[in-house]
Amino acid sequence: MQQRFVLRGLLFAALFFSTVLAQAAEIHVSVDRNPVNLNDSFQLIFSANDDPDGKPDFSVLQQQFEILNQQRSSSSSWVNGKSQHNQQWTLTVMAKQAGELLIPPVAFGTDVSKPLKLTVTDKPSAQANNEDLFLEVQATPDKPFVQSQVIYSLRLYHRLQIAQASLSEPELKEAVIEKLGEDSNYTTQIKGVDYWVTERKYAIFPQQSGVLTIPALTLNAEVVSAQAGRSSFFGQAITQNKRVSSKPITLNVQAVPEALKQTSWLSAESLQLTEQWSDSQLQVKVGEPLTRTVTLLAKGSTVGQLPELSTQITVDGIKTYPDQPQLQEAKNSDGLSAMRQEKIAFIANKAGEYQLPAIDVAWFNTKSQQLETAHLPAVTIKALPVAEPVETQVAPTAVMPQIASVENQDQVHLWQTISGLLALGWLINGVWWFKRSSKEQPVIVPPKTLANAAEANLKQACQSNNPQAAKQALLAYFSVDSLAAIVATGNFADEISGLNRYLYSGETSEWHGDGLWQAFKQRPVSNQQVQAVEVSLEPLFKL
Repeated sequence: MQQRFVLRGLLFAALFFSTVLAQAAEIHVSVDRNPVNLNDSFQLIFSANDDPDGKPDFSVLQQQFEILNQQRSSSSSWVNGKSQHNQQWTLTVMAKQAGELLIPPVAFGTDVSKPLKLTVTDKPSAQANNEDLFLEVQATPDKPFVQSQVIYSLRLYHRLQIAQASLSEPELKEAVIEKLGEDSNYTTQIKGVDYWVTERKYAIFPQQSGVLTIPALTLNAEVVSAQAGRSSFFGQAITQNKRVSSKPITLNVQAVPEALKQTSWLSAESLQLTEQWSDSQLQVKVGEPLTRTVTLLAKGSTVGQLPELSTQITVDGIKTYPDQPQLQEAKNSDGLSAMRQEKIAFIANKAGEYQLPAIDVAWFNTKSQQLETAHLPAVTIKALPVAEPVETQVAPTAVMPQIASVENQDQVHLWQTISGLLALGWLINGVWWFKRSSKEQPVIVPPKTLANAAEANLKQACQSNNPQAAKQALLAYFSVDSLAAIVATGNFADEISGLNRYLYSGETSEWHGDGLWQAFKQRPVSNQQVQAVEVSLEPLFKL
């Protein structure tokens, strides 16, 4: 008995801790830029999509960082019928030492943030000078490969208050340029002089090899006069115009290596290739879809550089229905990230095992300067046979033996004879009517009643743009278990394929059935598809 209570206690504790872990708030950590200079302030941001267990304890940061300012904000939103409460803590800090630092985990009660790596350099942010306003630009790397990412950073240093300013944008005909995120604002110190800094970043992708010069950028600014006591008649501060320019930067863009010219060129800092299946066991019934989702994520690349993934897959016995690819780009402070996601549904025509080929994506690693290959191995999927409908066995009705008199047996034979004569008369009358009607008009073989009903249902489903009802009507008309079993050609086959893609791709747009109905009415009909009774009653008379 005591052992049973111990087991119950352990089970309760396990359930309790699993519930606590499931409900723990996830706290994300980020910085407004990375790397940072030893004398530069930067923002350290903690964000949570749920209420943490308690207040944050930022004292663990003080060993490596000086906390200059701290702000907290919160917002609420309603997503997919659920309320979400977002909280954010923004700290303005400065590093106390240079090197590869680790921002330690910060406790929010029992909830804890994840650590984050940060690079702090001791290189001066700008050339020492006595100017109150100047620009500094930097491009990394300065010897990129063609179509590889270059991070172009522009920093505005000023000791004066700026009332209004306009800054030119970098323009290059031989490159693709993308602005990265929002501007960063911080303070720094250069040889004992304090400066406010505004930093802006761009991602530049050179499209041609050779020497590429990024022209100088120009800033036109109205700054508040430094002379104390000067103001206009209405009390407004006196401003003066200033113009400063950056230095031009020259890049030596390298061509694609000769060994890689025969392959599709894709350069990136990092690349990930993953897949997901609608059924983890990779098996499905014949005629039903098995959906594969392949995702390619590249850092330091544009979405236009990502290749197609699975649209070229062809396997005998399987029909493929690819969905439109999903393309996304993220503009982070450390560069551009691109994502391409493709979904494709596989529908087998018959039971068996089918092998899908491997997917390989060759890419050039700009950090290691080597060619690498992202690989998804070959996959074997299994199509299970459709279960045959189970016929209901009707037990024979028990017949109780009866002893009938000769008089009753004679009455039974009499009524059987009368019923037979009536049936024969009805049959002869029906034959006469059918032959008479066939002389008045050409012989048209009508479909069966069930086919008529299915055709009417298909017409109504197409007119009301109901894809599920159209599918069921087609299955009933052709007496099959899946759309893949329908023998169709031309426009009719294309419309059935389009209906299949819509049903299995999860599209949210409205389906239109006009094309399917027109293709159904105009389809070529073979003798095997017509299930009707031939007009030929002659054998009935040869009894």
